[in-house]
Amino acid sequence: MRRLSQSPTEAGFVQNPYPFYDAVRAEGAFVLWEEYGIPVTARATVVGAALRDRRLGREAPPEFAPAIPPHLAPFYAVEEHSMLELEAPRHTRLRRLVLRAFTSARITALAPEIAELTNTLIDRMPPGGCDLLEYFAKPLPVIIIARLLGVPEDRAPDLLRWSNAMVGMYQAGRTRATEDAAVRATEEFVDFLRLYIAERRSRPADDLISHLIAVEEAGEHLSTDEMITTCILLLNAGHEATVHTIGNGIKALLEGGFGGYWLTKSRVDGTVEEILRHDPPLHLFTRWVYEDLSLAGTEFKRGDRVGLLLAGANRDPGPWEEPARFNPARPVQTHFAFGAGAHFCIGAPLARLELAASLPILFQRLPELRLAEAPRYANLYHFHGLERLLVRY
Repeated sequence: MRRLSQSPTEAGFVQNPYPFYDAVRAEGAFVLWEEYGIPVTARATVVGAALRDRRLGREAPPEFAPAIPPHLAPFYAVEEHSMLELEAPRHTRLRRLVLRAFTSARITALAPEIAELTNTLIDRMPPGGCDLLEYFAKPLPVIIIARLLGVPEDRAPDLLRWSNAMVGMYQAGRTRATEDAAVRATEEFVDFLRLYIAERRSRPADDLISHLIAVEEAGEHLSTDEMITTCILLLNAGHEATVHTIGNGIKALLEGGFGGYWLTKSRVDGTVEEILRHDPPLHLFTRWVYEDLSLAGTEFKRGDRVGLLLAGANRDPGPWEEPARFNPARPVQTHFAFGAGAHFCIGAPLARLELAASLPILFQRLPELRLAEAPRYANLYHFHGLERLLVRY
């Protein structure tokens, strides 16, 4: 297997990781990424096959499970109940129960609320210009998820702070300070949700936490710990990814000259899919190998790990013509921004709705919207999102 070296924190890579993904793809189905010590692939057919292959998964085989340092025990106690880190049968049970509460009808009903919040956030923007990440991309998804869960909206700053600290655990170059901050955030978030779930047990309301408490299938309920982890997952995965997607999407639209004239009703859905394909928020998704197997002509053994470069697969010239070009008019095809298979993102409908409901209003309300400076990406890998998004209007 060919080896390639690329620091995920190197400045050039942070600003544009796609040439590295092109190099990975050109070398073969899998290349050993030296800094991570695992084989990775950026080919769409291989990524799609691996995501759907049940011989690979997120949960470590017991004999290969990494030891958890004592100081990280509170963080991984929450991860222990996360759908994102589990496989069947626990994953199947949790996902089925959560989907009985997190229904498509409940998500679709949020459209007027997202539109109203979009207008409110625009009204609060300072005259002349601002950082759209701070005034729009960050508050919108965290307020929506707070309302969906049923937690007080004035706790949104805490939710945002906890989320930012916890996802630091997944970023390249994390330090002991990063880990300590993540553990503190985890403990505060868990304490808050435990009290709030207890309150909702005695006083149910029409919110997601109450519905998670009530949901049942074949005598099965979610435990309090499972509900806590599910709420944290919905916030951390949904909020962080949506912030980056909104920011990356507005950047692409403005750089491409696609203003308010473009986002007509018939074009919104296709534009949202192109935003997700072209510059998605999650770039690397790892899987454990559960049995000896051959994948795209490469041999793997139980206990191996593989890295799926979702953003690289989204720029594969096999499925997409001129894949590096942002083209919101291109025909919609399956992309990997939300993964695929059993772990397809449970929050994908909400993320799509937030983009589809908010972006047309933003561009219609601010017809002179333009970049005030060239946007720069933050050093967040394996996420990919902007440091700030300074605009004038």
